Amino acid sequence: MALRPLRLRSYAKVNLGLEVLGRREDGYHELRTLFQTIDLHDDVTLRPRREGVVVRCTHPLVPTGAENLAVRAAIEMRRFAGLSEGVEIAIRKRIPVAGGLGGGSSNAAAVLLGLDRMWGLSLGPDGLHRLARRLGADVPFFLLGGTALGLGRGDEVYPLRRQLRAHVVLVDPALPISTARVFTRLDAGLTPRGNSNSIFYFVSRELEGPGAYRLLVNELEAAALEEAPELAVRSERIRSVLLGEGAQLAALSGSGSSYFGLFDDARRARRARSALATEGFRALAASTLTLEQYRGAIWGRLGR
Repeated sequence: MALRPLRLRSYAKVNLGLEVLGRREDGYHELRTLFQTIDLHDDVTLRPRREGVVVRCTHPLVPTGAENLAVRAAIEMRRFAGLSEGVEIAIRKRIPVAGGLGGGSSNAAAVLLGLDRMWGLSLGPDGLHRLARRLGADVPFFLLGGTALGLGRGDEVYPLRRQLRAHVVLVDPALPISTARVFTRLDAGLTPRGNSNSIFYFVSRELEGPGAYRLLVNELEAAALEEAPELAVRSERIRSVLLGEGAQLAALSGSGSSYFGLFDDARRARRARSALATEGFRALAASTLTLEQYRGAIWGRLGR
């Protein structure tokens, strides 16, 4: 077992498109989504302890108890492996909290991967998948990364043959939104449907050409804007600036509140970020990570 601290990067994601097909018998929602990892990341450091699981984070919105997914990940790993060893988890946040960018799920996946290495379990992503699904719908994706199709609750993840390469401008309105409350609002007007073809058609186009992005929608956006009226006031302007500067896609990520724009040109991305900053928005620069880039970034730090 490794005794030294293990330092990992925990990457964010955006949802290029998200469809809600209905409510499942288990209480979750049947989703179809396109995941994309980006290089904005938190720093997660794991330090061995004799016993107990402790998380440290200075961000005021990040819980430090059992409601933190990273803590739950460590507890599940200990139970699964039958170990008594403890771990201290230090998280340095860069990913906006409750912004639809998957920060908590990514932190949990990083803990699973890190403890697999630290405790010498050699489970790998395939062996960790079942644990990841128990923690949350987005956690399995962060064992994979890149451009991927998410089915079921979003926890059935399949990498796409063609991986997206683009510049990304993120807009953080600093308005945390509860995912659970967004889905509650959605349920009030949700009509179950057997299928929706926009994401499948987009995938069949192999991500070619900016015109294909017009097929993609986020079906959580309307409910998110109802939940956060202040965001609704800002959303039109955010999207207008992103598209006006040449974004191929401008959308809300997940249940919000972060918006993002995809650009094929770095100069246009810089102009969009500058224009948004001038209007008082917090805009962040990022790039997409392909499946191979994500694997290299994760496994390189794990020494594999």
